[in-house]
Amino acid sequence: MKKSLILALAASGLTVGGIAYAQDSQRGADMTRTAAETRATERFARMDANSDGVINEADREARARARFAEQDANGDNLLSFEEVQAAREERRENRDARRAERGEQAGQRGGRRGHRMGRHGGGHMGGKMMQQADANSDGAISQAEFTAAALARFDSADADNDGTLTAEERRAQHAERDGRRGGRR
Repeated sequence: MKKSLILALAASGLTVGGIAYAQDSQRGADMTRTAAETRATERFARMDANSDGVINEADREARARARFAEQDANGDNLLSFEEVQAAREERRENRDARRAERGEQAGQRGGRRGHRMGRHGGGHMGGKMMQQADANSDGAISQAEFTAAALARFDSADADNDGTLTAEERRAQHAERDGRRGGRR
């Protein structure tokens, strides 16, 4: 049971990390290639939980153990129903707060896109992005591999090759991706 929970938490951590990378913190703002490279470096540092210079199974396990410890309120190495419910409630509150913030931002932008890449929206896109980043297929992603994959995604979306990714170019990339997947889900 514990092993299954740890594996599930590890998988969700990697997916969330990849998804977080894919989303723009300044939704709708233009992004330069240099800014994309800086963000990739920052995200890599956050995902490299043990600071050994690679993202691998050890990092996923460390993040899963940390999430488990956060939920294990009484420190008995078991998750009770109450602890699971409390963690679920905290996630719901955080999600609602983010949605409220996005709603306010959407009003400023004139509407929201509404596309989600999580398990309910886009499947395991985060895991797929991580597999693609592992250029030498060794099961570990180095800083160089991570940054190269991020810049490749940036370059593929930068339609006019001017080194700046605009909101319009992102929308076109999303539409193309959605078309390849058979439409939005």
